Amino acid sequence: MYYNDETVIFYNGKFVKAKEASGNLYGQTLHYGNGVFEGIRAYETSEGTKVFKALEHYKRLLYGVEVMDIDFNYTEEELTKITYELLERNNLKDAYIRPLVVTGENMGVFSAKGSDLIIQCWKWDKLMGDELLRVKTSRFQRPNPKSCFVEAKITGHYINSILASNEVKKEGYDESLLLDMNNNVAECSGANIFMEKEGILYTPPRGHIMAGITRSTVIELCKEVGISVVEKHFTLKELKESDSAFFTGTAAEVVGLKSLDEYQFPLQWGESQGNKLMKLYKNEVLGLRKKCLTN
Repeated sequence: MYYNDETVIFYNGKFVKAKEASGNLYGQTLHYGNGVFEGIRAYETSEGTKVFKALEHYKRLLYGVEVMDIDFNYTEEELTKITYELLERNNLKDAYIRPLVVTGENMGVFSAKGSDLIIQCWKWDKLMGDELLRVKTSRFQRPNPKSCFVEAKITGHYINSILASNEVKKEGYDESLLLDMNNNVAECSGANIFMEKEGILYTPPRGHIMAGITRSTVIELCKEVGISVVEKHFTLKELKESDSAFFTGTAAEVVGLKSLDEYQFPLQWGESQGNKLMKLYKNEVLGLRKKCLTN
């Protein structure tokens, strides 16, 4: 589903066919998970294909390679230019984009010398679909921020997400919810969370969570349209007393929750702030929202 015989990727400084590319079996990314990646979306708009917040995504990628001491020589602008050319070569106007920095050979537990950049893209619908989600609290916690850099998208960190997701999907749920080391709500396996109580939105602050770019976009939208949003820690009990909740992420975009464990969110999704923001976000990425405000 991700590629075919004609798919082109950017790898090691060149545009090559995906099926013709080969990797290093001794690379540290493969052995120890020391690699950095991003998830980005491009949208077809009335003004052509637009990569949504490309510079912000690539700034986060560069943060990841910096904190992991990985050799890397591209700038945000260079990466953005490569991305647009890759989309054009694959004739994709609406796509998910996956940049990945893989590290060189080193069986020691310190960063390898050298790295390769891989950028792939493919057509991908919303990761979690459009239906309201049945969510279960996972027994796995979000990683301790004193054990790693939790705001960097490191490949190995996502073992935590796989464990949490596998756990709840085996029980018939759509998605998992992870708490942090202090038993406060953190996020789901691959997206941030917001809850609504009496018209006000609450979302966990940075520190224990992935600092999501979709999350920050939603907060910006809230401020622009007058929706009150508060960044604060809250407990699972408080979440189960809220009116509504939703997840945000590049792959997921904005998606509502139907239930959490035994709790059914009482507010109809169509009447929620999350539903309003889902529509605002879609207009934002398609370049339609500001046009609507000025017309």
